Amino acid sequence: MPNSTARYQSGDPQYLEKRFASRAAGMQASEIRSLFAVASRPEIVSLAGGMPNLSALPMEMMASVLNELILTNGAEALQYGSGQGHPKLREQICEVMALEGIRANPDDVIVTTGSQQALDLISRIFIDPGDVVVVEAPSYVGALGTFRQYEAQVVHVELDSQGLVPEALRQAISSVRATGHKIKFLYLIPNYQNPTGVLLPADRRTEILEICREEQIFVVEDNPYGLLGFDRPSPNAMRAEDTENVIYLGSFSKTIAAGLRVGWALVPPSLKEKLVVASESSILCPSNFTQLTISSYLADQPWRNQIASFCELYKVRRDAMLESLEEFFPPAAVWTRPGGGFYVWVNLPPEIDTKLMMPKAIVAKVAYVPGTAFYADGFGSWAMRLSYCHPTPERIREGVKALSGVVKEEMSRRSSAFELPK
Repeated sequence: MPNSTARYQSGDPQYLEKRFASRAAGMQASEIRSLFAVASRPEIVSLAGGMPNLSALPMEMMASVLNELILTNGAEALQYGSGQGHPKLREQICEVMALEGIRANPDDVIVTTGSQQALDLISRIFIDPGDVVVVEAPSYVGALGTFRQYEAQVVHVELDSQGLVPEALRQAISSVRATGHKIKFLYLIPNYQNPTGVLLPADRRTEILEICREEQIFVVEDNPYGLLGFDRPSPNAMRAEDTENVIYLGSFSKTIAAGLRVGWALVPPSLKEKLVVASESSILCPSNFTQLTISSYLADQPWRNQIASFCELYKVRRDAMLESLEEFFPPAAVWTRPGGGFYVWVNLPPEIDTKLMMPKAIVAKVAYVPGTAFYADGFGSWAMRLSYCHPTPERIREGVKALSGVVKEEMSRRSSAFELPK
């Protein structure tokens, strides 16, 4: 019997692991996923996951949409579809994007299984091992995992209360170029950014686009939260200003329902064919059923009013979180004040390690995401992301109060540890 077969039959746990491709080394569970088992316990106030709150979505209405779809168009809904996505839905997606100033051709839209799949396809097409992707600091954990999987080097660029800092972007590009590495693209979330909640103003968008055109770096604009502004509309999408150098990613996960898993990419015509081929090789075609569910909803329901209902629901929860932070957290803590979206970013004194503090928070029956999850290099240990989208205002207040006790205790313990003996 060959030696390898003997090891296989004896249950050698490394038999397959030794045959992994090199890129498998970058496939790691995110810190958020590892929290789910704990955070989903009913006694825990979860300020961790960014799950949309569907309490404002009338389930009777969704049931009627699905019932009508099956009765009138079930044969198509339950059949294979186009690799690029259903033509009617692509037209409707263009109508949705028009709310943020984008004038698009449905032929340049590729429907994907959530915008996460679009991010994966773009990475597969463009990234060679060792290439550089420039991202905000901090950035979306799902994007960082994708870039890591394709063996990219991630370079973070400073973020302030108004988003990505243009001058810091110039400096980062110069530093990377000095090392001889290739920068493949800039990835950013300009609207109510995940994880900080900050909004990139219009003048910075223009300056960043000018920098990227000058440096011949294209932009991946990820925009799941753009229609979820509480006090005023977000600025026009970056794609509205630059049709040739911006790949725009959108999603219905935050504005309709995450479980339908329908997103899209709006791409320059030169990229469309390659992206469709990559998608077909991955999933053959996006789900006709969920696409036509979304399409029927957009055609027959007051979806703009529904988005307004979500905004009101999230605004109340945002206010509850900000008021609770103001009341309970120590003065040494600072946090963002988002005008939309799902998240608040909290910075604690640098001696506090929020990842090490997490077990104490769980004992206090509250969960959050440590800041290190949103950096490719383990940075951000003093920060945390708090999500207000899902809990009730009462539960948010309860969770922030409990978390403040953990933070104050940790700060006191750290302070005592540095005191000189008398």
